[in-house]
Amino acid sequence: MAWSREEAWIGAFTGAYMVAALVGALLNGNSEFLYYLVVMVVLILAVLAVHLRVGFRPAVLVGLSLWGAAHMAGGLLPVGDSVLYNLWLIPERLKYDQLVHALGFGLTTWVCWEAIRPSLRDRRPRLGPMVLCAAGGCGFGAFNEVVEFIAVLTIPNTNVGGYENTGWDLIANLVGSVSAAILIARLDRRG
Repeated sequence: MAWSREEAWIGAFTGAYMVAALVGALLNGNSEFLYYLVVMVVLILAVLAVHLRVGFRPAVLVGLSLWGAAHMAGGLLPVGDSVLYNLWLIPERLKYDQLVHALGFGLTTWVCWEAIRPSLRDRRPRLGPMVLCAAGGCGFGAFNEVVEFIAVLTIPNTNVGGYENTGWDLIANLVGSVSAAILIARLDRRG
């Protein structure tokens, strides 16, 4: 398969920030993000495999790449005595981490929609498929929490957070997934 110009640019951007994140993690001795880099490579390969079958729109690929960049920046960019992930965007209400979760798993809901849409007879975002896609987004979000839990069990001094952080992450995933499903349905009605 020949890559389009957009796909080549998206791949180059993704590769560039992955290399930058690898260098940053190595220079800082951040074994947690070395783990996440391996997870990211597996996810990139999975998305590539699905893309080759269903042909994601360029906007989906751009969104996934930007989400990956936001994730890498969140764990590696210092903010005060912590990292970007712990930054309160709205004090005691909304953290960068929660925003990345909501946007990312909303995007994952869109990815689920793009993946199942070709198999639907009328290719319309009806209630059943949209519930399934939102559940898929939430399920991938829960899988992300499992990946974080494995990091906590295997890597000393992670920046994952505790039970309350996991709960807020899951809520952010739900908000993002449901919002995306509603947005997809509304945009489809408008053409």
